[in-house]
Amino acid sequence: MVSLTPIIIDGKQFTAITIALPKTNFMAITNDKGYIMCGALDVALLNEKLKDRGIIAGRAVGVRTIDQLLNAPLESVTYEAEKLGIVVGTIGKDALLKMS
Repeated sequence: MVSLTPIIIDGKQFTAITIALPKTNFMAITNDKGYIMCGALDVALLNEKLKDRGIIAGRAVGVRTIDQLLNAPLESVTYEAEKLGIVVGTIGKDALLKMS
């Protein structure tokens, strides 16, 4: 099952995406500038092999719901996210606001 849900944080709109997979969920919250995602995100790949794309993203591990993703500290972030002040430990919803 795939679920798309609009989320408003401090007046800014984002889209939460959940894909129910066998024994796990894939989750991301995005806008037109960047995204945060569950542990499935490979930040090293984005920073190294896809660096020229300038992807703004962060990864939170151990999350199982969109609410947890919003409130979890990011475990890793891309170089482009760091340029916006999003660093390891930034809470998901705070990172999203820096992307808006």
